[in-house]
Amino acid sequence: MLVNDSPPPQRKIIHIDMDAFYAAVEQRDFPEYKGKPLVVGGSPDGRGVVATASYEARVFGIHSAMSARRAIQLCPHALFVRPRFDAYKSVSVHIREIFSRYTDLIEPLSLDEAYLDVTEDKLNIGSALEIAKQIKDAIKTELDLTASAGVSSNKFVAKIASDMNKPDGLTFIGPSKIAAFMEKLPVEKFHGVGKVTADKMKKMGLHNGADLKKLSEQELIRKFGKTGKFYFNIVRGIDYRAVQPHRLTKSLGAEDTFSQDLESTEEMFTELELLAEKVAGRLQKNSLKGRTLTLKIKFSDFKQITRNQSLPQPISDYHAIINAAKSLLLKEELVDVGVRLLGISLSNFGNALFSRHADPDQLELF
Repeated sequence: MLVNDSPPPQRKIIHIDMDAFYAAVEQRDFPEYKGKPLVVGGSPDGRGVVATASYEARVFGIHSAMSARRAIQLCPHALFVRPRFDAYKSVSVHIREIFSRYTDLIEPLSLDEAYLDVTEDKLNIGSALEIAKQIKDAIKTELDLTASAGVSSNKFVAKIASDMNKPDGLTFIGPSKIAAFMEKLPVEKFHGVGKVTADKMKKMGLHNGADLKKLSEQELIRKFGKTGKFYFNIVRGIDYRAVQPHRLTKSLGAEDTFSQDLESTEEMFTELELLAEKVAGRLQKNSLKGRTLTLKIKFSDFKQITRNQSLPQPISDYHAIINAAKSLLLKEELVDVGVRLLGISLSNFGNALFSRHADPDQLELF
């Protein structure tokens, strides 16, 4: 569960999220991209998946994890560039160094996002809001990039707050404001509530935190399973999770459920290629390489299988991932069988991290 039961002393938590990070680095380094709808990831021929998009591209509805084909339909004049992960990692190292001026309790979620616990900060500033301002100013001055920050007494609210006034936002939600804030929060904004669950909630007449708060813990568990306890606690602003500087990633992947069952190997290969692009991007974003690839297949009758392949060398690049995934798929008897879901994941990272000479424990985290 996301919420522990033992209340700690009140914390001061900052969530920092860089604004359109990959695209912002590209626009900074290449002035000809500034002010243009820029897509990082995918290609102009419609292959691949969007890693991120500039705010100019987001106006057209382009977002991460969207297929390049769909992005072109939404904005035919969008510019496409391939990710430069070495550049992004270099910037991330600098950002992490800025964070470490204030605290050692840093939990990176990716290259461009992290929680900081500044309950006791190194510079004895005392104010989490002031620390967030200084961090944002340092990122702007030293890197010519903008970040958005959320400040609160727990991780859940801080993360939501950082997304409220993007780009270049700073939102503080103090302890006395959390209850009212959570009551007004639409259910789709709750961390972990996807579109399907949000639609289910709305059909039940649950549109915001106030609606959820009317239900008992047992009612929520009955309706939503174990996550019902999480909803019960979080709508009351209860989140005791600590910032975890050394939380290791055990596996990383992507999967997709199809609106129509896939019938041919060619269709399955096409979908696997899209998934392999996503997985490669996520692995490289988090500086991870895996030795075990897992292929997940769910059939039209809802039967599900997983197939694993142990690789001689740790991998993270697209070509190695797609070759291994296709090889596993071809070993299955798929004649006259509809496939409704495919998934690819990498695990068994061990010591197979990229070079992290600048900061040896920065990028093992997800």
